[in-house]
Amino acid sequence: MPVMKVLQVSAEIFPLLKTGGLADIAGAMPRALSAAGCEVRVLLPGFAAVLEDLQELQPGLELTAPWGQGVVVRRGRLASLDLMAYVIDAPQLYLRAGGPYQDAQRQPHADNHRRFALLSFAAAELACALDAEWQPQVVHSHDWHAALASAYMAFSRARQPLAVVSVYTVHNLAYQGLFAAELFAELGLPDSVFSVDGMEYHGQISFMKAGLSYADRITTVSPTYAREIQTPEQGCGLDGLLRARAGVLSGILNAVDESVWNPAHDPLIPFAYDARKPAGKAQCKAALQQELGLTQRSDALLFGVVSRLTEQKGLHLVLTALDAMLERGAQLVVLGSGEAALERALSDLAAAYPETLSVRIGYDEQHAHRIFAASDVTLVPSRFEPCGLTQMYGLKYGSLPLVHRVGGLADTVVDCTLEDLAEGLANGFVFAEFSQQAFERALCRSFALYARRTEWNRVRSRAMRQSLGWENAARQYVALYQDALNSL
Repeated sequence: MPVMKVLQVSAEIFPLLKTGGLADIAGAMPRALSAAGCEVRVLLPGFAAVLEDLQELQPGLELTAPWGQGVVVRRGRLASLDLMAYVIDAPQLYLRAGGPYQDAQRQPHADNHRRFALLSFAAAELACALDAEWQPQVVHSHDWHAALASAYMAFSRARQPLAVVSVYTVHNLAYQGLFAAELFAELGLPDSVFSVDGMEYHGQISFMKAGLSYADRITTVSPTYAREIQTPEQGCGLDGLLRARAGVLSGILNAVDESVWNPAHDPLIPFAYDARKPAGKAQCKAALQQELGLTQRSDALLFGVVSRLTEQKGLHLVLTALDAMLERGAQLVVLGSGEAALERALSDLAAAYPETLSVRIGYDEQHAHRIFAASDVTLVPSRFEPCGLTQMYGLKYGSLPLVHRVGGLADTVVDCTLEDLAEGLANGFVFAEFSQQAFERALCRSFALYARRTEWNRVRSRAMRQSLGWENAARQYVALYQDALNSL
């Protein structure tokens, strides 16, 4: 069987540029697909960290954006990932202060519609043989930043035969890439696309809706989330479209890059350990307590939060329960950034309780690894959660997840009920109703199990032994690609 050529399109990629879980997936998926028999290349915006990592440069490819701007697509190998890549070299669009999506004042860049339309446009041009030496059979685009690739490809296919399929993955339906309707003319798409059957969304343009409308196949990052987004409660206004396209929609559970997230071989944590030899975890806990100025108590139930600090993540449940948690001898370590009110509330509490609560605003990869390695419980009480990677990292590091039963959290965590403990299935704590009372009952179950150390250690060992790697997910993606190609 000939090797399947796959072009992955994303706005960020670990370890070069990361604002959340998308980067982890984008960094791990090419290696997993390659192991499954694909030839994978990636397309990325020319952010500074990406351009600096690009080596073995080949002659650039020239293209003209729909609004008339000439740009060069660089070709080479990303040294940090040993991966062939196309990088859009457009300094005026990508080399600026702030992050990939926001400026230094945390406001969206005013020209984000151009910055990410260009990413999608370049993907469609590569599908149309912009590179005479390599043409993909599958263009797999991720989240709203790359969603227009499917639309550009659909209308390229209308002009010429195109034996290339588009696959679009939704990582979070709540972030849709919405822009003012008057910007549509800059995108270079037919007028018919600005319609209820295209990318028009309540008088605006929605990049994500374009991806959902025109992709040959749609995936999202867990089976449960694929069902949830077809309902009014979690469909974010797109549930009708998703139900109409249910025949090409599937959920493939995200996976963990075990070359990065493995406590037995993690260079970012102070002591190695695994399910067979777990002693290093207690040492990691003591080291983090000392580093952060927390009371040195091995018996304190240490909760960890590594998260965007947003309403979606359910962190108000944690804030409300915090006094009761600390009264029972718990400690809490938080890492994240997001809504100013949440950042301020958490920082104020950390100042009031320095010996039991640590809060670091921002993102620090090493600190994240150390929190998972040190903590006993990973808190993920999200109102909704497409997949969630933090609960999987918690499982790998023996930090039992406490989660709301939604999306990928429901697909990966089994509550410590008496029945599931007896059957050897339990690996964390789950609450079904999104309420303060239900969350606090789950907290009580975590304290109760922690008091029974033999049983706690048994559950922790089971969690750490779970298979969460990429092999199964990669097989599912390859099967989906092949099915889409067979349908051309």
